[in-house]
Amino acid sequence: MQAIRQAIQQMISISENEMKELLNGCFEKTFARQAIVSNPGVAPNEIFFINKGIIRVIVSDSDGVEHTIHFALENQFIADYSSFMLRQPSLYTLQALEETEVVVMPRSIIEWGYQNLQQGDRLGRLIAEFYFIYQDNRIKNMYARTPKERYDTITEVFPNIHNRVPQHMIASYLGITPVHLSRLKKGDYSKV
Repeated sequence: MQAIRQAIQQMISISENEMKELLNGCFEKTFARQAIVSNPGVAPNEIFFINKGIIRVIVSDSDGVEHTIHFALENQFIADYSSFMLRQPSLYTLQALEETEVVVMPRSIIEWGYQNLQQGDRLGRLIAEFYFIYQDNRIKNMYARTPKERYDTITEVFPNIHNRVPQHMIASYLGITPVHLSRLKKGDYSKV
């Protein structure tokens, strides 16, 4: 649990006893490649911290077509945060794209952290702020940038993504077809 320990220490001041009690309430879990980490229709009761691997966040439209709305990489926290906070059924599917090792933080330990860690509220706020800023930038990119601009900057957000994720999922994330993605990769912008 060294990676989550370091991530938390970068965000807040935390005593060794606080850290030990917090992490004692968490556990590590490994998901196989393509495994479902979290299902839609169920209220999430945990947040995941990724030690190794990549998780794709998917929403399906009314026709059952999957849309990739996010990728989460190593050293990131991931969940359907809105559904987690509101205790409502999720619309999202979280899927491991590689064998993925996570630290599972159950709701009970997160609530314990808010009540017992000296800076527990700050930790929760910083994680929520990171997610809010990511989502806000995602919306801005989808509506204010061209597909080429989105393609050109995807590796800033997700380093090495092209070597880890199938191209059709990247195209879905960018809001373009796989054919358009192929043209962007070849430098043919005339038909994009």
